[in-house]
Amino acid sequence: MSRTIEVLVVEDNPDDYFLLEELLTGSEEEKFTLHQEERLENAIAFARTHPVDVAVIDLSLPDSSGLDTFREFHRAFPLIPVVIVTGSKDQESALKAVQDGAQDFVYKGEPSTTAMVRTLRYAIERQRLTTELKTALNQVKQLKGLLPICSHCKRIRDDRGYWNQIESYIRDHSEAEFSHSICMECARKHYPELYFGSED
Repeated sequence: MSRTIEVLVVEDNPDDYFLLEELLTGSEEEKFTLHQEERLENAIAFARTHPVDVAVIDLSLPDSSGLDTFREFHRAFPLIPVVIVTGSKDQESALKAVQDGAQDFVYKGEPSTTAMVRTLRYAIERQRLTTELKTALNQVKQLKGLLPICSHCKRIRDDRGYWNQIESYIRDHSEAEFSHSICMECARKHYPELYFGSED
């Protein structure tokens, strides 16, 4: 059985909150626990101290309005997926919100239970994939630029000032794995008693 999805609903209209609650609690696909906050300030405070899987935010609140409502929450919690629910059918704002990082933009009164449940599930999954991709890209970027490497032993100095074997550094900063062998030059140098043939 899947765990309960924790939903932070930032909505000051009791009727709109009730309708959303009816949609989500009527789902047979997922189990949701809803937490309502009527002000953006309170929503940010709640998210700092409670687990939130997805936030559903109205853009018109007593202490904030428009896309700045979403942007302020998103700046504070960039890893929490956000679905904007609004009564304004403004396609330009919807597109801008998605470009700024919102996972979806839903108009009040339109979605069915099935559609709303899928919207939240997909928002959570897209955010997870986006976070994983950013993490992978950051790991790749760590291998760019200048590496402080010893010219004699070829060890690399890490961010903490410790010197590590080059394979250890690359393994920790990428998904590369090593299969150790020995080249002919090193074989002749270190194991002359075992070297009987030529490089052919």
